[in-house]
Amino acid sequence: MAMNKKRVKFPNQDKPEFINELRLEVKNYFDNKGITRFGNASLVVKSVFMLLLFFVPYGLLLSGLITYTPLIFLAWVLMGIAVAGIGMGVMHDANHGSFSSKANVNKWMSKTLYILGGFPPNWKYQHNTMHHGFTNIDGHDEDIAPAGILRFSPHKPLRKIHKLQHWYAWFFYGLMTFSWVTFKDFKQLAGYKREQAKLNTSLSYKQMLLDLIMAKSVYYVAFLVLPLVLIPAPWYLTLAGFLTMHFVAGLILGAVFQAAHVVPTSVYPLPDEQGNVENNWAIHQLLTTSDFAPKSRILSWYTGGLNYQVVHHLFPNISHVHYHNLSPIVQRTTRKYDLPYHMEKNFAGALRSHTQMLRMLGHA
Repeated sequence: MAMNKKRVKFPNQDKPEFINELRLEVKNYFDNKGITRFGNASLVVKSVFMLLLFFVPYGLLLSGLITYTPLIFLAWVLMGIAVAGIGMGVMHDANHGSFSSKANVNKWMSKTLYILGGFPPNWKYQHNTMHHGFTNIDGHDEDIAPAGILRFSPHKPLRKIHKLQHWYAWFFYGLMTFSWVTFKDFKQLAGYKREQAKLNTSLSYKQMLLDLIMAKSVYYVAFLVLPLVLIPAPWYLTLAGFLTMHFVAGLILGAVFQAAHVVPTSVYPLPDEQGNVENNWAIHQLLTTSDFAPKSRILSWYTGGLNYQVVHHLFPNISHVHYHNLSPIVQRTTRKYDLPYHMEKNFAGALRSHTQMLRMLGHA
C-alpha cells in the first residue's frame, strides 16, 4: 500500500548516552568473544534444514511417491511451516545484511524471499527502510496499515466491523503470503513509483516490473502448475494444498510479527507539523516494540530470533543468532537509564496481548 510520506525526523536528544553506551557494550561483547556480528555455523545448518523441509516434501509430491490424501496435505503443511521458517530465519537476516560478512552470500540468500512469493526490492524498502526507520508511525510503517478491514493504529478510521477484528484478524494473517503472490507486490511497486521512493537498487521501475512479472510467472509454474500436472491427485486437492501452504505460512508470520508491535504497551506517535517525533530513534524503538518467550530456545530458533524484537530493532544489522546473549545487555542498560523494555514471558502471553490490543483498537 502506497502511503503519504512526509519527512520524519527524531531530533530529540533525550538520554543520548543510552544508545552510545549500549553500542559500546555490544561492541565489547563481540570483541571479548572474538566473534563477528554475522551469522555462524548454526545459521548455515538451520538454513539447510529449512530449505530441505520445504524442498523434500515438494520433491516427494512431484515424484508421485505420496498418494495418500492425508499425507499429501501433511506435505503442504510442512512446506508452509518451512516457508515461514525460511522467511524468519534465513531471508530476514540476509536482507538485513547480517547473514554473512560476504555481500554476495547475503544477496543470494535474500532471494529465498521468492520462495515466500515476495519481491526483494519491495520488501527491503517496506521493512528495512520504513518499518525499522519509523516503527508504528502512521503514514510510514506499512506494517500497521493493512487493508481497511483491520485497524492496527488508533489514528486509522474506526469502523463497526473492527469490533470483531480480534476474532477474524487471524484469518487475514493467513492470507499474507498469498497476497504477495497475487496482487500486493504489483500494488506496492506502483505506489513506490508514484512516490519516487528509492528502493536501493540500480534498476529502473520498468526493469523492476519486468523482474516482478518474471518472478511471479516462475513461482506459479514451479509451485502451482507443476504440482497440478504431476501430483497424482484431483486438481482441486492440489489447489487446496497450495492454499493451505500459504495459509499456514501467513498465519505464523502474521502472529509473530504483529505480537511484537501491535500490543497494549506500544505507542503510536505522530510527527508534529515540522515532521518531528518526540523521542530520539533508540527510545522510540523501545516504546514501540516488545519481546516474548525469551527462555524458549526452540521458538527463538524457529522464528529467527524475532522473539527478541527489541534487540533486533536496536541492532538490525546483527544476526539473530546473537540476540539471546545481547538481550540481557540491552535490559541492563535500559534499567540503568530508567527506560522501558517490554516483554511477555511466553508466546501465549504475547498472543493474548495482541488479541487484547486488537479488541481495544476495534472499540476506541
